[in-house]
Amino acid sequence: MHSTAALSILATVAAYFVLLLVVGRLTSSRHDNDAFFRGNRQSPWYLVAFGMIGASISGVTFVSVPGMAMGIDMNYMQTCLGFVLGYFVVAFVLLPVYYRFNLTTIYSFLHQRLGGRSYKTGASFFILSKATGAAARFYVVCIILQRFVLDAYGIPFPCTVLLMVVLIWLYTRHSGIKTLVWTDTLQTVCMFAALALIIVCVTDALGMSLGEAAKAVAASPHSRIFVFDDPMSKQYFWKQFLSGVFITIVMTGLDQDMMQKNLTCKSLREAQKDMCSYGFAFVPANLLFLALGVLLMMLAGKQGLALPEAGDQLLPMFAATGRLGNAVVVLFTLGVVAAAFSSADSALTALTTSCCVDLMQKPDNERLRRRVHIVVAVGFVALVLVFRVVDSPSVIDAIYVMCSYTYGPLLGLFAYSLFTKWKVNDRLVPYIAVASPLVCFAADQLTQHFTSYRFGYELLMLNGALTFLGLMATRRLKN
Repeated sequence: MHSTAALSILATVAAYFVLLLVVGRLTSSRHDNDAFFRGNRQSPWYLVAFGMIGASISGVTFVSVPGMAMGIDMNYMQTCLGFVLGYFVVAFVLLPVYYRFNLTTIYSFLHQRLGGRSYKTGASFFILSKATGAAARFYVVCIILQRFVLDAYGIPFPCTVLLMVVLIWLYTRHSGIKTLVWTDTLQTVCMFAALALIIVCVTDALGMSLGEAAKAVAASPHSRIFVFDDPMSKQYFWKQFLSGVFITIVMTGLDQDMMQKNLTCKSLREAQKDMCSYGFAFVPANLLFLALGVLLMMLAGKQGLALPEAGDQLLPMFAATGRLGNAVVVLFTLGVVAAAFSSADSALTALTTSCCVDLMQKPDNERLRRRVHIVVAVGFVALVLVFRVVDSPSVIDAIYVMCSYTYGPLLGLFAYSLFTKWKVNDRLVPYIAVASPLVCFAADQLTQHFTSYRFGYELLMLNGALTFLGLMATRRLKN
């Protein structure tokens, strides 16, 4: 990369961070735990809805989804359609429960419904799931900055990760979720502005108008969305659609990170409007990302460039190397950093909240909360460094596979709590929750060995069902 492009990236990151710090300062008039954990329940629903789009999309979407068009065309839209139905389930099944019990963390519902060990099990699986998933997402951004900019200056990768996390900690340390509602809005604006302008630059490089580009994408063989003809395929419609429904339920509705912002709304009705609004936004947002991937493949063909082996490298190959000009380098950096910060900052806040409220059960201790926030940030740095050894052709696919194993027990616990009136053997719940993912892993390996069937994201549903059945099977045993 040319030195001017590298300097442009560094300047963009620095300016963006300063802006976040200013917003954080302006929104942190109150430093108490209620502001940090629940935003004083004063957030406007439309602000939460708009900011949640950026928080849900993350830096992984910005990098990985355009590249998915290389391998599976636009089949990912089948999952996105499932997301919409999943958001309605969250809005009208889960949110009423959370507001009725006036929860700070959603896992305290398990305490009231099932017992102390079930509560700690649910919170522990969330912490494991969120920490690993957020670290994977954040890793994508750090490795891009490292590969295309910081390696040239001899800056080690651990220093890159540490610096980025310190920046996030600085603007979230005072008012937590109250600040994030506002910074997420800024980050979503930056991300979509960058996406739209990059699409304009790519169509210009192809010598097309936006209308011509839309027609070219529609005519491309990579524009195929639906797969109905091969039930054994991982891209089969009903597998993808139902997986999208359940992915949304667990990664939004059963995730303290995602729900914490929704619980800052003034009322249940406003939270439901927020949830449905940004749920619908996922279809056009991801369609734009996939269309960008198709256009980039066309541009590679026009310029005689070989496509990268990994889909995650398609957009950076053009946008981070200066091939489309320094303006695109700046836009790409802004979009990726905005999306990454939006998901990582809320993850750190939610993990801090769950550790203080769920595991330590000290929601009013401000000194403890500040210390836990630092410890969570340090642990997050360590996880990102560990994730560097994971070699996956698509990080977003790896995240959904991890989700299938770690969120499955949460799905089973909440389904049992909401749809039955039975008690559980609270002492056995942790063992059931650990056994279910292990059984799923064994089933996946044996199925691959003996048949042609390959499990996809439907492992999540199997995992949740096994947890549910385990709770049912042991419910009559004495504690």
